[in-house]
Amino acid sequence: MTFPLLNPLSGQVLTAAQCRKAREMLGWTQAQLAGAAGLSRMTIVAFERGTVIPIRDMLLRIRHALEAEGLEFIEENGGGPGVQLRKEGAAI
Repeated sequence: MTFPLLNPLSGQVLTAAQCRKAREMLGWTQAQLAGAAGLSRMTIVAFERGTVIPIRDMLLRIRHALEAEGLEFIEENGGGPGVQLRKEGAAI
C-alpha cells in the first residue's frame, strides 16, 4: 500500500512530539498505533524516543493511520507544529 504525499512543500511529515500527542488524544498505546500503521511497536517506540531516523514511508504510514481516526496535523506556524481533532464534516 502506498500513501499520498501529504504536503509536497513541507519536508516535515510528522514529528515525534506530534505522534505522541496524537496517540494521547486518541487514547492509543504504541502497540495500537503500530497495528494501525502496519509497523512494529518497536518502530513506534524508537521514533518517539528519537533513537531512529525514520524514513518518509514510515512517517506517512503513521500519519495516515492517525488521520484516519479524525486527527489533522498543523504545519510549523511560528508556534511549532501541532495536532488537533478534525472538525465534524470537514473534508479529509
